[in-house]
Amino acid sequence: MGVFDFLARAPKSLRSRAPARDDDLFDDDFQRKLDYLAMVSKRVFSGAMRAERRTRKTGSGVEFADHRDYAPGDDIRSVDWSAYSRFQRLLIRLYEEEEDLSIYFILDTSSSMGFGDGEKLRHAKRICAALAYVGLANLDRVTIVSATDELSGRMPETRGKARIFRIFRFLSGLQPEGHTDLEDSLKTFVAQHKRRGLAVLITDLYDAKGFEKGINVLRYNKFEPFVLHVTDPKDRTPELRGDVRVYDCESGEEREVTVTPRILERYAQAYDGYIEQVKRFCSKKQVAYYEANVDIPFDELILRVFRRGGFLR
Repeated sequence: MGVFDFLARAPKSLRSRAPARDDDLFDDDFQRKLDYLAMVSKRVFSGAMRAERRTRKTGSGVEFADHRDYAPGDDIRSVDWSAYSRFQRLLIRLYEEEEDLSIYFILDTSSSMGFGDGEKLRHAKRICAALAYVGLANLDRVTIVSATDELSGRMPETRGKARIFRIFRFLSGLQPEGHTDLEDSLKTFVAQHKRRGLAVLITDLYDAKGFEKGINVLRYNKFEPFVLHVTDPKDRTPELRGDVRVYDCESGEEREVTVTPRILERYAQAYDGYIEQVKRFCSKKQVAYYEANVDIPFDELILRVFRRGGFLR
């Protein structure tokens, strides 16, 4: 049994556990925390740090970049008359223009994200909303898509803090279903989004074909991947004992298993090995990676991201 197969399975008796409701997902307390996080982000990412990821191009901005020779048809107001008085040449002033950052949030909404009490998907939605709000507060372009083996939902590009309620409505409506295929869904994503930018992938990375393929699709197509790996301690230490029938919550495949303490120990080791495999891959490929454990409050997690860098750097 492969690592993924073992991780994705659980007792049939758990199928009936009702998912947590999303009614209070974005309540007043959550919104107050958003304002605090946006304020912190402005302090941390102001000035030069923030400019590092901005795309600069020559245009009509405010920061002088260079000169070029005057050509017929150029706006006479762009002539540098001081340079003309010194060099007797008509030169046009060129300025640097900042291009807005595009931030894409790719939220895994496959069945494994909603399995059991649904806390992984709820946690992922809160993280997505909080980071999207930070982007909106910094006047970046924010797009959100939901992914399984396809792009199952899309909130088009938006800007400005007032749009956060649109994000709340979109995220609240997402339900877990289908199986994970990051490679196929992200191939569709890059085909539909030609403007490159930061691609924030929020997922449990339970992909039977291999999580590496999906991340590489983003890398090879010049997006900047930013992986938020949603984990749940219950995935590592399932409450299984004796003879049980386990099933894959995405494929529906079932299997009879006798669970012993030794089996649980080996399972925990396999789980830890999988987490290390993900971390090594991201480190080797210089992909920003953060483990988003459901036991860590979303605001604390985001503050950790701010401290370590990698988002809106």
